[in-house]
Amino acid sequence: MINIRPVSDLRNRFTEIEDTVKKGQPVYLTKNGYGSMVVLSLEQYSALTDEVEIKLDEADRAAALDDVRYTEEQVFDRVRSRIHERKAL
Repeated sequence: MINIRPVSDLRNRFTEIEDTVKKGQPVYLTKNGYGSMVVLSLEQYSALTDEVEIKLDEADRAAALDDVRYTEEQVFDRVRSRIHERKAL
């Protein structure tokens, strides 16, 4: 079940939120009725970001070994063309 709470609970009921998050459930916080943030455990956050961090580290190592550099425009043009190629399939 999705756990949605007002952001004031972060201050007033921190221990409850902490216990929920430690059990592996994210807590969605709202402010004035609108989504504001999500609280995750470190393990959950790592599960979401570790692969991206590894890929970025690999890209940094590859860039250090290669003298070729691309402009922002070249990079985004390439990304856009790949996106359009996938849409065409």
